Amino acid sequence: MRISKLVGERLKDAPANATSRSHIYLSRAGYIKQVANGIYTFLPPAEKVSKKIQDIIREEMDAIDGQEVLFPVVMPRELWDLSGRYQSIGAELVRFKDRSQHDLVLGMTHEEAAVHAALGTVKSYEQLPFMIYQIQTKFRDEARARAGLIRVREFLMKDAYSFHTTQEDLENYYKKVYDSYIRIFSRIGLKKVISVHSDSGMMGGKVADEFQLLTDIGEDTIIICPNCDTASNIDVACSVIDDNDHIFGVKQEVFTGEAKTIDEVCSNLNKNPKQVVKAVCYAIIGNDKNVVIAFLRGDKEVNEAKLKSLVGSDIAIKDLEDSGLIKGNIGCVNLNLENALIYYDKSLEGLESFVTGANKEGYHFIGVSMTRDVKPDKYVDISKVSEGEKCPVCGANLLVKNGIEIGNIFQLGTRYTSKMGLTIHMPDGSQANPVMGCYGIGIGRCLASIAEENCDEKGLVWPMSVAPWHIYLCAIRNDDQNVKEQAERLYDKLTAENFEVLYDDRITSAGVKLTDSELMGIPVRIVISPKTIENGELEITIRKTGEKIFVKEENLSKKLDEIIVY
Repeated sequence: MRISKLVGERLKDAPANATSRSHIYLSRAGYIKQVANGIYTFLPPAEKVSKKIQDIIREEMDAIDGQEVLFPVVMPRELWDLSGRYQSIGAELVRFKDRSQHDLVLGMTHEEAAVHAALGTVKSYEQLPFMIYQIQTKFRDEARARAGLIRVREFLMKDAYSFHTTQEDLENYYKKVYDSYIRIFSRIGLKKVISVHSDSGMMGGKVADEFQLLTDIGEDTIIICPNCDTASNIDVACSVIDDNDHIFGVKQEVFTGEAKTIDEVCSNLNKNPKQVVKAVCYAIIGNDKNVVIAFLRGDKEVNEAKLKSLVGSDIAIKDLEDSGLIKGNIGCVNLNLENALIYYDKSLEGLESFVTGANKEGYHFIGVSMTRDVKPDKYVDISKVSEGEKCPVCGANLLVKNGIEIGNIFQLGTRYTSKMGLTIHMPDGSQANPVMGCYGIGIGRCLASIAEENCDEKGLVWPMSVAPWHIYLCAIRNDDQNVKEQAERLYDKLTAENFEVLYDDRITSAGVKLTDSELMGIPVRIVISPKTIENGELEITIRKTGEKIFVKEENLSKKLDEIIVY
């Protein structure tokens, strides 16, 4: 490819909204161009990287007997009604009507389409197990698009769906996909990826794992044990909470006036947050009758993913107007409220002398005991894990890290096959719903994550396996006839030998060309200049290390074969 004809341009400055390194460099180096919020065009260099990532994924999916398919982007409402997700998923699912006023959706994931593909065609246990996968554009109307390709609305994704006769068979295949993902991320050049236990969210199922790239700009919070390598998304992370004070107090009602927040109550009563119980109230979306109240220790925060899982429905912070609850004075003693779902966090267990609201304007109780005055039926885990809490496996202090989710795998069970009526004949003559797994990898997120992890102060540093071109042929002073002739000859020769070459044939300064080569991150640069011609050698520079190698033209191909290995 001649850079003079390459669509896109190299920029000195990044877009004003670019904050992550990947967004800055991919924009500046002419890889992506923003069309709208969370929507990007992949320019030729990015598309070449994307295709190499896809090829590696295809190789690994085919190696575990995957069959590639292509599902439709647009699906009828009826499929999503069968699964129950037409109503349960919020505004991120794009719903629209066609010209005949038929309800349709844009695919943000394709469990429904996968089951539909099997309906009527897969009838016997003898046809299982099998896995189908696709690489396709999806759309999710993301409310918080950010960081370039890391959180977008339109995205390219590999999603796969496996079907099994038993849970045991699913678990065995799940391990194969897990191992395949480890190989994929290694092959595309991601070295800081870890697997973490995660919440299954809208996908359903009871077992899920995410593959996270650890990076400061990641939007996911990961809890890691440095001792035993236990790792979980904060949505499902557990810890051993420090022991509470078991000394009983005398329960008294005290006037606290305008003190409403934890800090205000602590200041008013000379307490610390561990001695105060706070209440956080939620409404169940689509249900105006019930209020959900979460009680937890004052130094803890509600983990809404855990609470949502317990409630079994989507939740949102409750507007307390007309609820009978007094904001800032809600307590777990003498709380008489019909249609309330009340949960007590495990951080309260053993707390025997604490402060809680008196359910009365301007008043709190002090000296309250969980075992004497509250007596909950059980304690549940609904709080976020904090750094320094103890690992539940080995007792070491937990760490909090940020990560970018680039892949996920789920054991779905029969959630979709049962709801959508997919059954197979079993060996004993009975009918059964196949057990499903699903497995996703974000192509654009992988590309951005590789860029995020593989860059320096000069620009991108692509791993050899996914680089858009392996060689940047840089003709310095190509207004010089000798330079131009050698550069053209080398370009034709290397291209004929199937080397991937980006040829900088522009008539511009050496500084611009060298800077662009570093910004674009092409692994190998070959410089041809009046000086190299005079010396009878070509100058090779390795982008990652800065190492310079001088070779004669007749030895160039052999040297490149030694360098371009992946």
